[in-house]
Amino acid sequence: MAWLMVVVAGLLETGFAVCLKLSHGFTRLYPTVAFAVFALGSFGLLTLALRKLDVGPAYAVWTGIGAAGTAIYGMVFLGDLVSTLKIISITLVIVGVVGLQLSGSAH
Repeated sequence: MAWLMVVVAGLLETGFAVCLKLSHGFTRLYPTVAFAVFALGSFGLLTLALRKLDVGPAYAVWTGIGAAGTAIYGMVFLGDLVSTLKIISITLVIVGVVGLQLSGSAH
């Protein structure tokens, strides 16, 4: 259950990063409010998960999901540059996240 919370927290991290861009420096109300909701949810779930998980792998998985998710969202929906190197790099982040999760925790 703790790993599921980390995964959901990572997806919420993607949401808050995208909303941060869409808020245009907190000048747009709805993206700013969405940013706050996603950020609180993400940090809250990560905090709860860290009660049971080692901080290193959990934090790496959280940031990896957030980074890869944000990059993919940006390419698909926001017109960010798509390149072979970017896709390979995102794939390596995902492989690293899976590897860390499979490495397990002593808890």
